[in-house]
Amino acid sequence: MEKRQTTWFYGWVVVAITALTLVVSAGVRSAPGVFLLPLRADLGWSRGAISFAVSLGLVLFGLAGPVCGWLMDRFGPRWLMAIGMAIVAASMTASALMTELWQLNLFWGALSGVGTGVASAVLGAAVANRWFVERRGLVVGVFGAATSAGQLIFVPLLLQLVDRYGWRATTFMLAGVAAAIVLPILLLMRNDPADVGQRPLGVSANDTTPARQKAERGVMRRALRSPEFWLLSTTFFVCGATSNGLIGTHLIPYAVDCGIPSRFAAGALALMGLMNFVGTLGSGYLTDRYDPRKLLCMYYGFRGLSLFILPFVQNQTGLTIFAVLFGLDYIATVPPTTMLVANTFGRRNVGTVFGWVFCAHQIGASLAAWLGGLARDSFGSYSLAFIVAGLIALAAGGLALRMGRAAPPLASLAATA
Repeated sequence: MEKRQTTWFYGWVVVAITALTLVVSAGVRSAPGVFLLPLRADLGWSRGAISFAVSLGLVLFGLAGPVCGWLMDRFGPRWLMAIGMAIVAASMTASALMTELWQLNLFWGALSGVGTGVASAVLGAAVANRWFVERRGLVVGVFGAATSAGQLIFVPLLLQLVDRYGWRATTFMLAGVAAAIVLPILLLMRNDPADVGQRPLGVSANDTTPARQKAERGVMRRALRSPEFWLLSTTFFVCGATSNGLIGTHLIPYAVDCGIPSRFAAGALALMGLMNFVGTLGSGYLTDRYDPRKLLCMYYGFRGLSLFILPFVQNQTGLTIFAVLFGLDYIATVPPTTMLVANTFGRRNVGTVFGWVFCAHQIGASLAAWLGGLARDSFGSYSLAFIVAGLIALAAGGLALRMGRAAPPLASLAATA
């Protein structure tokens, strides 16, 4: 008869610390949507110029994913999380003092992007797959919900703080929050179940697999030859472009263009975070039970239809309806995408492979953030950007169904090298 762990599972403490870190990281990443108009009013920079800094941050946020995923697979996430939050604190401190556009690009864009890139979906994927076999999809959903909670908490809070104290003082406060999270990470975070004498949840004591495993060498060379890797990367590129790239950066400015007060728009963005909290937890639950390819098809299709509605939203009621609809699958794509990566390339390779898939997500987000600002400057409207985003979301839904239910194992791919 199989023996199972009878002591309390320390992985839930790890989940709590990881979720808290993701909340703070998401709060920092949500700042551009709130700060765009105050920065423009204070320093006179165009939307396109500010959007470029946001785009730069999103690119480096994404590029940090593969590097951090590779490091997490080999050395664990604990020290990377602490270093990432320290970088965020430094970037926010420097950003609060900026007066030139190059400083915006360097501190608020590049440095912030690298720091928050450590605490991204890659972190959640790596932690979930190190600590959980059972309830893995649910845990990934919890981490997605933590990102939603960051938006839900920070967007209205940042708007109020900017209105009362100005964007510089508010940026200093963000630096303090990021610095404060470093201590609990160092005290409570652990890299592997083996560090506390346990095994991943769902792995029996009779399992002969080593409790601590490292990623395979050369996994990316083999993954690059797999069609599933490119399908996952392409669909996640679209996810980034249509979510935090376009909507996360430009929804509040779009609402202000429509005559909707910025405070109400921030509330709508927070409502979107609340609905995403529900949607991502639900997605994690469904991912443990249903074909993740079909779930992705449904999520992207629903997202595309929501984006087609947005150009016709001109009042507070319409914005509220959009926030509910779009929020339900804002990052609900993360649990099924992570599950497909784990099932296709192996649990111990998730940090490395998903890091590159997530990089594609952030490249899409970066392009959409920048091009969305350029579209508004060039055409005086965001409508074209929203329609194009809706079309590529529908295309991503179709691509999700082209993924194989089970890709060839990496060993067979290696044999053909």
